[in-house]
Amino acid sequence: MGDMVNSSVDFYPKNQRRELNHAGGFGCTLAELRSLMELRGAEALQKVQETYSDVNGLCRRLKTSPTEGLSDNAADLEKRRQIYGQNFIPPKKPKTFLQLVWEALQDVTLIILEIAAIISLGLSFYAPPSEESENCGNVQAGGEDDGEAEAGWIEGAAILLSVICVVLVTAFNDWSKEKQFRGLQSRIEQEQKFTVIRNGQQVQIPVAELVVGDIAQIKYGDLLPADGVLIQGNDLKIDESSLTGESDHVRKSVEKDPMLLSGTHVMEGSGRMVITAVGVNSQTGIIFTLLGAGGEEEEKKDKKDAKAEDSSTNGTGGKQQDGAVENNQNKAKKQDGAVAMEMQPLKSAEGGEMEEREKKKASVPKKEKSVLQGKLTKLAVQIGKAGLVMSAITVIILVLYFVIETFVIDGKTWLAECTPVYVQYFVKFFIIGVTVLVVAVPEGLPLAVTISLAYSVKKMMKDNNLVRHLDACETMGNATAICSDKTGTLTTNRMTVVQSHLGDTYYKEIPDPSNLTSKTLDLLVHAIAINSAYTTKILPPEKEGGLPRQVGNKTECALLAFVLDLRRDYQPVREQIPEEKLYKVYTFNSVRKSMSTVICMPDGGYRLFSKGASEIILKKCTNILNSNGELRAFRPRDRDEMIKKVIEPMACDGLRTICVAYRDFSAGKEPDWDNENDIVIDLTCIAVVGIEDPVRPEVPEAIRKCQRAGITVRMVTGDNINTARAIAAKCGIIQPGEDFLCLEGKEFNRRIRNEKGEIEQERLDKIWPKLRVLARSSPTDKHTLVKGIIDSTIGEQRQVVAVTGDGTNDGPALKKADVGFAMGLAGTDVAKEASDIILTDDNFSSIVKAVMWGRNVYDSISKFLQFQLTVNVVAVIVAFTGACITQDSPLKAVQMLWVNLIMDTFASLALATEPPTEALLLRKPYGRNKPLISRTMMKNILGHAVYQLIIIFTLLFVGEVFFDIDSGRNAPLHSPPSEHYTIIFNTFVMMQLFNEINARKIHGERNVFDGIFGNPIFCSIVLGTFGIQIVIVQFGGKPFSCSPLNAQQWLWCLFVGFGELVWGQVIATIPTSHLKCLKEAGHGPGKDEITDEELAEDEEEIDHAERELRRGQILWFRGLNRIQTQMEVVSTFKRSGSFQGAIRRRSSVLSQLHDVTNISTPTHVILSAANASAGAGNPRSESIP
Repeated sequence: MGDMVNSSVDFYPKNQRRELNHAGGFGCTLAELRSLMELRGAEALQKVQETYSDVNGLCRRLKTSPTEGLSDNAADLEKRRQIYGQNFIPPKKPKTFLQLVWEALQDVTLIILEIAAIISLGLSFYAPPSEESENCGNVQAGGEDDGEAEAGWIEGAAILLSVICVVLVTAFNDWSKEKQFRGLQSRIEQEQKFTVIRNGQQVQIPVAELVVGDIAQIKYGDLLPADGVLIQGNDLKIDESSLTGESDHVRKSVEKDPMLLSGTHVMEGSGRMVITAVGVNSQTGIIFTLLGAGGEEEEKKDKKDAKAEDSSTNGTGGKQQDGAVENNQNKAKKQDGAVAMEMQPLKSAEGGEMEEREKKKASVPKKEKSVLQGKLTKLAVQIGKAGLVMSAITVIILVLYFVIETFVIDGKTWLAECTPVYVQYFVKFFIIGVTVLVVAVPEGLPLAVTISLAYSVKKMMKDNNLVRHLDACETMGNATAICSDKTGTLTTNRMTVVQSHLGDTYYKEIPDPSNLTSKTLDLLVHAIAINSAYTTKILPPEKEGGLPRQVGNKTECALLAFVLDLRRDYQPVREQIPEEKLYKVYTFNSVRKSMSTVICMPDGGYRLFSKGASEIILKKCTNILNSNGELRAFRPRDRDEMIKKVIEPMACDGLRTICVAYRDFSAGKEPDWDNENDIVIDLTCIAVVGIEDPVRPEVPEAIRKCQRAGITVRMVTGDNINTARAIAAKCGIIQPGEDFLCLEGKEFNRRIRNEKGEIEQERLDKIWPKLRVLARSSPTDKHTLVKGIIDSTIGEQRQVVAVTGDGTNDGPALKKADVGFAMGLAGTDVAKEASDIILTDDNFSSIVKAVMWGRNVYDSISKFLQFQLTVNVVAVIVAFTGACITQDSPLKAVQMLWVNLIMDTFASLALATEPPTEALLLRKPYGRNKPLISRTMMKNILGHAVYQLIIIFTLLFVGEVFFDIDSGRNAPLHSPPSEHYTIIFNTFVMMQLFNEINARKIHGERNVFDGIFGNPIFCSIVLGTFGIQIVIVQFGGKPFSCSPLNAQQWLWCLFVGFGELVWGQVIATIPTSHLKCLKEAGHGPGKDEITDEELAEDEEEIDHAERELRRGQILWFRGLNRIQTQMEVVSTFKRSGSFQGAIRRRSSVLSQLHDVTNISTPTHVILSAANASAGAGNPRSESIP
């Protein structure tokens, strides 16, 4: 790890360079602190002691107080930012508009069109000598005058112009999409706050405002936002796998290992640290900058500094284990910000073969596509292939027809001077073919998805859903099951003690303090005040007459409020025994389900206070305080009676039961504190309290909506089964008379595991369909349940599971779920990191809104598909048959491009922004296997296509008779636009406009105008398109191949267009059930369609031998590969280059390294921005795509 930093490039912003020499009045330079943070364990301790004598010495040098923190002096904070940097990693620069334009131009079909248009332009300026032109076939026949012959260039120019138009629209959409993501990103970053001490007060500040020298409070579940040194800690365990690959939790203490690194997770305990490195200077920042996330500045700088760098790096290269590394560093330069990882080559025969595999793996994209994306990609490919075939056939038929007619039937010979004329014909045919292709390829699909998702995400913010991964929004619409936490999600998370058992008496309300002995009261107050996080407090209400504010752990808040209700105060006790004086703390975790604190007594003995789940603590009690405050024996018989008479009645009222107990150790031999099982036994029970956490008033209704929408809600909680059952009944998760299961974690495990203790899917399948409440469950149980439901294949459709979680331990379940919801208020950073959507108000009813939005996205895409495919089918058939019969497409290239523009870009905007309605919650979820295009939609698509084709072919072949105008068929090259073809074009567009209104409904509803005025975007687009169409027809002239129409012709076009609405009603009358012949399309990829690459990837996951061989390398490779993959928000289809919120997201990336567990020591790894030459020289270097 240390070497990594040495090989890094110079990351200081320019203005910091000058200030590095002196430390601006502070006792440590930036370089000093950076080198300090590279050390670990004993090495680090030694360095701190040598340089600063101890951590307090370090604080003095940084001019900060370990207890008071920094002052809020703005000038001082600013100075610290100047010298030590800010706590944020600069994101990549967004792509400029011109870059996006360039990207849009890369579209193959557009490139083909551009080339064709340029050839057409070039040839149009060539006119063969007139006396020879008669020999070249019917080129200038048709009485073209000179002016019109001159206008041959217009078509080419018009095509180029429309291509530019399409490109600009695409680029603008990408640009606005990118802007939205950046907004979302900054919103996510602002959400993350951290507790620091300033002026002796605890304050929460945004992570970006942390500075070196701040004293930060760290607690269970935090994601550390900066590097620091521990000042004081209780039972602190950190998960450093994100940086080191060590999957075991690392114990941190002031005496043994005080170094805390950014991006790591606090898994247990609490403490305080002094921040020593922020932003790009922190350990994670260094990795990020190496990954090219630090923007392009470094790239420019590298070129200048390469020489200077080399000498300095090699100077510090003493520690490096391999001489070859230094040569590599001399070659190291950034290449496109890509990163190559240099590995120590492993002397193994299989090396080369693995190399191949690893490379192959690097090129395989992330295989987990969202449900919708998978279906759409497949559909788009199918349509694209069909379009390609059609366009190729069109070109071949046109060319053959022309050649046979000109050279065989008319018997002409190919004359040299006629070549340009013939070529011009071929180019025209080619352009028609490409146009067919352009219309056939639904490039509006990705656009519609993106617009729809981005629009939904923006609106979901207002509904308290902060979407972190775009596709989660649409997956949520397919959800069939929700596994919800109880506390805080279904309940208000404002806890109060309402019942208690003190001194042999069961109180149904708060007891009168005068009824209790002072000894019992004192013990209770001490047990509660000392044995809870000192960060938990009850503060006066913000508004007069409001409820007191609860800060910190809500269960502890309830206990502290209980102390206040007993007319005692906890603050003096805490002042008398401050946090530093606590001798030993066993913090709460999901395994212990209890918390214990040891303090020293004046007589040299110790006292342990313990609190936790009542059944767990009572098992460890051998005494209990009686009504006089004296000990009496507490036997198993008494315990059973207590459970029956106190705990079960409390639980059946939906109360959470907590037991408070203590134990005294006499002076003399000090116990072995690390042997927890011998310490937390022989306790004396002081009290059992029942804590009420009322159900949120809006939850029962929300759960009813879910059940109506076909979604099963399950409650997974750590509470006792009676409490859980009572709350589930209040919420409506379980209804009397239903066939359901409520299990405890132990029983659940017993039923799903075989004799060997392995989980069997068949056993799980017997349980989960009926399971509604899982109580006393561990995070592993939650993960097992979620995985079991997702992997289950019983039932006609696979389940899509959403999970809510707030604790650190919920991470695995949130990751495994199809959609993970983390709590914005109560959730730990770890949970938010693993989630897809953050509920900013922790409320279950927001999940129902997410379901509504998700279904709306799905429906919006289906609406767009229904509309687009109708246009595709009609346009392709018209262009194809028209070309074959009349050697010319009735719809010209430019007209096709215009149709393509309305149907792709505008229609996707119009149909993708329909607001959701409550009616969406009345149908069952679609599930994973439901096709995108249902039978009803197929019926609509084909039905409308038939109507449009009949109208267009009637107009094409007998239109001139009906309107009494000249026929436009078989017109020679460069002839002026005819009214006949203009009417066809206009009618075609009118039919699309009216069909766009039909497309608003996809389930066969009759009223297509329902709620149309609730969507102003739709109305303005339809009217806008109509307006532009009038301009094109009346004034488009030659470029658009249009001839102005009179009022009567316009009315006919409108009348035929309006017929679409009437025809829509006719189609709606035909029952879909009778049309068995219609196939559905757009299924998700089937199981048998897994590609070889994916199989290879799976084998790779499984191959343990290989894992043993190169575990450190694979780990780093995967880790960095994944950082790279996830650095951008998962934008749909086209990746919008937006950078995943730097500090916010890095750990979810890094925590994926858990895939490879129990790696003992990371292989010696050096990261360098290596260029290809270094890569070629080193058989183990791998560049990350």
